[in-house]
Amino acid sequence: MPTFKNILCPVDFSSCSRNALTAATELAKASEAALTIVHVWQPPLFGAPDAMIPGEAIQTMADDAERTLADWEASVKAAGIKTVKSTMVTGAPWNEIMQLVEATHADLVVMGTHGRTGLKHALIGSVAERVVRHAPCAVLVMR
Repeated sequence: MPTFKNILCPVDFSSCSRNALTAATELAKASEAALTIVHVWQPPLFGAPDAMIPGEAIQTMADDAERTLADWEASVKAAGIKTVKSTMVTGAPWNEIMQLVEATHADLVVMGTHGRTGLKHALIGSVAERVVRHAPCAVLVMR
């Protein structure tokens, strides 16, 4: 089995992401690798341009995401991973992930996919697909 030094695990808090984090944790443990967990947060855009979301509501959503990310990081630490950190960034998910691949010198990305196909895939796109196409390192995609 190959060994890794720096593993990046993007999460969106879905069950697919939980599966990816479990796999990333096991690989980090086996390789004694550093593990970085990232959540790319996008402020919600609902309805028409004049449908404003109160700033307090957006802040509450961001705070909830930060707490959930901290909980996921704590679960990895409890599993015995020595070097783990988490970060939350804002932006286009695949672009932010690619920037973190470079910044963390990741030699493996482990991420989930929802497996959308057809029209949903065409309209929404696939973050995992873009990462696979552009990553300079190995990418393990989990469902």
